[in-house]
Amino acid sequence: MAPSEMEKKCVCPVVLSSLVCAFVFVTSLNMGLVSSVHKFNSIFPIFSAHQRTSEYAESKIELGTPPPAGPTLPRFAYLVSGSKGDLEKLWRTLHALYHPRNEYVVHLDLEAPPEERLALASRIDNHTVFNKVGNVYMISKANMVTYRGPTMVANTLHACAVLLKRNKDWDWFINLSASDYPLVTQDDLVYTFSALNRNLNFIEHTSNLGWKANERAKPLIVDPGLYKSTKSDIYLATPRRTLPTAFKLFTGSAWTVLSRPFVEFCVWGWDNLPRTLLMYYTNFVSSPEGYFQTVVCNVPEFAKTVVNHDLHYISWDNPPKQHPHILNINDTDKMIQSNAAFARKFKHDDPVLDKIDADLLGRAKGSFTPGAWCSGKPTCSEVGDSNKIKPGPGAQRLCQLIARLAMKANNGQDQCR
Repeated sequence: MAPSEMEKKCVCPVVLSSLVCAFVFVTSLNMGLVSSVHKFNSIFPIFSAHQRTSEYAESKIELGTPPPAGPTLPRFAYLVSGSKGDLEKLWRTLHALYHPRNEYVVHLDLEAPPEERLALASRIDNHTVFNKVGNVYMISKANMVTYRGPTMVANTLHACAVLLKRNKDWDWFINLSASDYPLVTQDDLVYTFSALNRNLNFIEHTSNLGWKANERAKPLIVDPGLYKSTKSDIYLATPRRTLPTAFKLFTGSAWTVLSRPFVEFCVWGWDNLPRTLLMYYTNFVSSPEGYFQTVVCNVPEFAKTVVNHDLHYISWDNPPKQHPHILNINDTDKMIQSNAAFARKFKHDDPVLDKIDADLLGRAKGSFTPGAWCSGKPTCSEVGDSNKIKPGPGAQRLCQLIARLAMKANNGQDQCR
């Protein structure tokens, strides 16, 4: 990996660990207020979606004082999806994630009864803020989604296409479920990402398939969700297949933060690889854990944009780590210490969500997570200046995570290997 050519500066109002300080930060104290000046080299590249070259320029990763207000702040495009019984969970998660700068697609799959989907559509249509801003869109023609088959990938790509069609003025796509919940405010997220290279893709991945080679890659499966209107499990077909030789397989988390250039590459498909891999993963067990990983790592101009993290806190079962634990109030400290932006999986209205609202988001029940855009009485009942942000402690935590990830990448670790 090419050595870094430019010195980067990152400023975060937080005291980081001595290890990070040793490699990354210069700490200064002033009148009892602690701030850290972070200087480190980044290997993350800049490239243009319209002009590809074989060389990769170095780029800045800065986390500093709040960026100036205005349209230069990044925007996020969200998919928040759910199934039967997830209406209230999805509605709460949407409110916790909402910011008028962003774009949102919400989806209740075909297993959800029509009454739930109609209720969600009615709530969006009759919501004063959603109506005024116009940035929340519900997929009314529901898709069948099964996690172990390819339908979740198809649903994600569908949402990406809808978001690109509605408004291309966004920088990162984030897919979440109704069982996810943010651990930072949107102002925190915007603040942290405002200084990042906007071509970065946060995708947890590895080419070390281990047991998944035999249990996931070699079986041929058929997903009834592709042709039935009721949800049922995948079933195996014969014969088994060998591992591919035309491309290298990667696996990882189904939850990602994708740059708009990479989303456009997957949706518009000016290269045939995304389509080829989509057909390959149609018969793959748990394809959401491999499709985007395999696409991004098999395309040189995107492979060097990958950060090996999904920005989630997830408490897994013992190996093979396939089933996430349901998080509760006993997991609060671990969630905070992870410095992650999101966590999963949560039950509906679990007390831990109230604690996250109170301690991390400052969110009142039934309202939005407050930000600098909030106006009116009650708070956030009207939209003020959406180009202003007010980051809090969540930005400090997320800054630490990004700095650690940058250090690993700077050492050539964890990128498409």
